[in-house]
Amino acid sequence: MKLGLSLTLTHNTTMTMTNFMRAVPSLTLLRRPQCFSPLSLSLYFTFPNQKLKTHVHRLLCSFLVSASASPLSSTESLLSEHRKQPSPLTVKENLQWVRRTAYCGELSEADVGNRVRLCGWVALHRVHGGLTFLNLRDHTGIVQATTLPDKFPDAHNVVNELRLEYVVAVEGIVRLRPTESINKTMKTGMIEVVVEHVQVLNIVRSRLPFLVTTADDAKDSVKEEIRLRYRCLDLRRHQMNSNIMLRHRVVKLMRRYLEDVHGFVEIETPILSRSTPEGARDYLVPSRVQPGTFYALPQSPQLFKQMLMASGFDKYYQIARCFRDEDLRADRQPEFTQLDMELAFTPLEDMLKLNEDLIRKVFLEIKGIELPNPFPRLTYAEAMSQYGSDRPDVRFNLELKDVSDVFQDSTFKVFADTLASGGVVKALCVPSGAKVYSNTALKKGDIYDEAVKSGAKGLPFVKVSSDGGLEGPPSLVSSLNPAAKEGLLCQCGAGSGDLILFAVGHQKSVNRTLDRLRVFVANELGLIDHSKHSILWVTDFPMFEWNESEQRLEALHHPFTAPNPEDMGDLSSARALAYDMVYNGVEIGGGSLRIYKREVQEKVLEIVGISQEQAEAKFGYLLEAFDMGAPPHGGIAYGLDRLVMLLAGANSIREVIAFPKTTTAQCALTRAPSEVDPQQLIDLSFLSESKQTAHE
Repeated sequence: MKLGLSLTLTHNTTMTMTNFMRAVPSLTLLRRPQCFSPLSLSLYFTFPNQKLKTHVHRLLCSFLVSASASPLSSTESLLSEHRKQPSPLTVKENLQWVRRTAYCGELSEADVGNRVRLCGWVALHRVHGGLTFLNLRDHTGIVQATTLPDKFPDAHNVVNELRLEYVVAVEGIVRLRPTESINKTMKTGMIEVVVEHVQVLNIVRSRLPFLVTTADDAKDSVKEEIRLRYRCLDLRRHQMNSNIMLRHRVVKLMRRYLEDVHGFVEIETPILSRSTPEGARDYLVPSRVQPGTFYALPQSPQLFKQMLMASGFDKYYQIARCFRDEDLRADRQPEFTQLDMELAFTPLEDMLKLNEDLIRKVFLEIKGIELPNPFPRLTYAEAMSQYGSDRPDVRFNLELKDVSDVFQDSTFKVFADTLASGGVVKALCVPSGAKVYSNTALKKGDIYDEAVKSGAKGLPFVKVSSDGGLEGPPSLVSSLNPAAKEGLLCQCGAGSGDLILFAVGHQKSVNRTLDRLRVFVANELGLIDHSKHSILWVTDFPMFEWNESEQRLEALHHPFTAPNPEDMGDLSSARALAYDMVYNGVEIGGGSLRIYKREVQEKVLEIVGISQEQAEAKFGYLLEAFDMGAPPHGGIAYGLDRLVMLLAGANSIREVIAFPKTTTAQCALTRAPSEVDPQQLIDLSFLSESKQTAHE
């Protein structure tokens, strides 16, 4: 039923939104705002003249759009409807550059009484008690601005017409908020700015895909593809702004520490370089002036930084852009950034100490976290034996146990056959796991699926009963005589109610399975103490690992890593002078001492299948540098994106990169990669002019 309502407004008086809404019985309809646009709601009322109807309509628009407490989907709906109405503001077409005198987030009680000019975006807009309130946001934070319609009617009228994310300049006096309006959750919650003048610098002409101010706290988070598509809007969010600023602070700290404390020199290395076999596929760039040839984008500055050492630069570093054409995941991008370092005449212990000092300083100054001094160390062999991973998370104590000797004479065929063929049997004891995981879950549940995803063909298990007996697959339990049973429980440290999981096969596959199960179980059972900060070195990596698909040895790190001098007699089984830094189960940096003599380098390259002739063709410039007197040297590289992700507590490196690629290696913002003009292909000799003419 249409409600008739007659209102009278004089030139000097207005009806406030608060009183108006109190007078309307249908206010409760606002609990479902998606059902009403400002326009459709205003049609419920008849007014004596169009001017009054337009005025109330605008007040409704302001009220509804400022309802930031609504669910995200409802608020988006309101915005969608609201954006269909043309803005009554007129904005000058000429460009304007306004000088601001203060920043929104830096105002405080000390500024009370000062006149300020602020510039920023409209973060929130609401009408209350005859006043219009505006939250203005810039890169430093948010401050509330309010209007006084009697004193500054022009400013009040302009503010009433503003919408979310309009860009404005506001001038006025800073004052204390009334006691009842103090907001202790805001940094600037004690003060507000009384608006005297407003200048609209730009308006929003299209529908906002999501609300910037409330997106961080919304119950239903905005889909990542939407955020990446509208990245410039996404980067206005407080969380994203904080992440990018954190990244800046980390890089700034690293630069100052390396340069001012240790005398490092930053040197840029080429982006257009030569393709080299470093593991992943190269991104190739065709040459126009040398038809049929290609540059490669660098996977790392590895060879150039070694040549800088041969050039006499003592300590080099670079915030380097790197490129790898490989399958993507949450902590991997086709283009990424690393802190790259190389030092001459630096022994292993000095190298590790310098890097420990650097990372300790970063964690302390950025997050207030004190890391141990010195960092703990595990050899590669110890890490793989105890945790099944060369980047173990040691915040929890689940360790793997090799129980091959327990089953050496077992009648359990799966284990017996594995041991006979040179495999191993390893176990993971899950405390109180017998009560948590049912037999059904262990045979076809999530934990079983985790084992299968790792490549295992099944998940053998036994449970320790309250009387110390074993329960599980009958053929497995019956294969254990009393002595074997006692040995199993002793080696695993298992007791009543515990669950023992097994993996069998070759060492590499067994470690892969139990490492995955170890992390899965720890997360499911809440065994990880997230207040702890576990950092350690993993050292003494093997120089080479076997590539099953290509039936050859390949470098575990890269073929320029120096072998341990103690193992020079048999390079194929040598340990490398390599080291990885691991934080909470994530590798954040890795490096090595380098080969600096031609004869050793040629032997290593030959082991990975590169002959002397091929080595000369691919790496002749490096070998030549060695012949001219290269010093002993070594270095390290940190994955900057990954390190900042961990410091920010984010789940993906895309959250700490301003303009990242998607998991399909595309830029949702610019739509790269894209097709190019045919003439460009002709210039690069990929397309002949005759073929282009025929195609047209």
